[in-house]
Amino acid sequence: MPRPAIDLAYLKARLSELLNTPSPTGYTDEAVWLLCRELERLGLTYELTRRGAIRARLAGRDAKPARAVVAHVDTLGAQVKAVKDNGRLELVPIGHWSSRFAEGARATVFSEGGAYRGTILPLKASGHTFNEEVDSQPVNWRQVELRIDAVVHSRADVHGLGVEIGDIVAIDPQPEFMDSGFIVSRHLDDKAGVATLLAALECMIREERVPTVDTWWLFTIAEEVGHGASSVLVPDVASMVTVDNGTTAPGQNSSEFGVTIAMADQTGPFDWHLTRKLVHLARDHDIPHQKDVFRYYRSDSASALEAGADIRTALLTFGIDASHGYERIHETALRDLARLLIAYAESEVEIGRDAKRLGGVKGFTHQPLDEGG
Repeated sequence: MPRPAIDLAYLKARLSELLNTPSPTGYTDEAVWLLCRELERLGLTYELTRRGAIRARLAGRDAKPARAVVAHVDTLGAQVKAVKDNGRLELVPIGHWSSRFAEGARATVFSEGGAYRGTILPLKASGHTFNEEVDSQPVNWRQVELRIDAVVHSRADVHGLGVEIGDIVAIDPQPEFMDSGFIVSRHLDDKAGVATLLAALECMIREERVPTVDTWWLFTIAEEVGHGASSVLVPDVASMVTVDNGTTAPGQNSSEFGVTIAMADQTGPFDWHLTRKLVHLARDHDIPHQKDVFRYYRSDSASALEAGADIRTALLTFGIDASHGYERIHETALRDLARLLIAYAESEVEIGRDAKRLGGVKGFTHQPLDEGG
């Protein structure tokens, strides 16, 4: 078939909707509703787990060994740790991110009394009062507080609003879609990945592309706290490709352009055969790509394996600058990533033995041992 025509306008429209739907881990219901409505519009049937992880099947020429691709819709955020005497809120992070990137953020507190807007500020926020101390105070979550945009002067005033310990705080994404193709926003991790999965699906359906085997499109809701794909897989899935951000920073080989194929993260190497297959597909389909290894990173792949799934896993990423902060990506990386996902879905099965969960050694894989020369 001809090269898939990824609809970038569609991809960016879905990304904009996702970014403007708050979904810190633990508060993802509305994002789940948004995704379900879009899957219905595309004509796909889907299932939800009890907590809201989604799996949708695109039927293949054969049922097994089924494949899966996965991205997570949950984002970083915060939670109310304490209500202070002065009416400000102490916070703890949801997910792992620095309070350095929280300082100055606009946010919404979701409480029993309603949603309240506010700003996260350092404890010493006024240079006119604290002079150079605003630059010397430590950077950690005990050094910031949330100022609610309501008339509150005490703990009792805050409680009167219905704001309590444990309430979820969503951080404004502040998205910008630039004419240069750059997209700048919080929470591109991993809403850009979710939008890329949708764009690949939309293209396959529009162009009537049929996967080689059943392909499950998974959307998880708790990756930022380590649960991810722990309970969303079906037994027939033999391999899973995770889509998430690749850290573009000094010492990394990731790029904001093309697809970054992760060879390993902090949990160890990804499956040798599946990763090699993706590299070969990128080469064969002229998809710009590079490889990288991430030291301080884990993904939905890790949570699936830790939950006991005996599957092959790999990680495809879009390069992201300033991950878990004010993030930046380029739209062409998302397009290239969607193309690679389609190439994977349409590729032939190379390890037929994977259709069975257990078997003898017949058909088991080999890895080269001969010296190069």
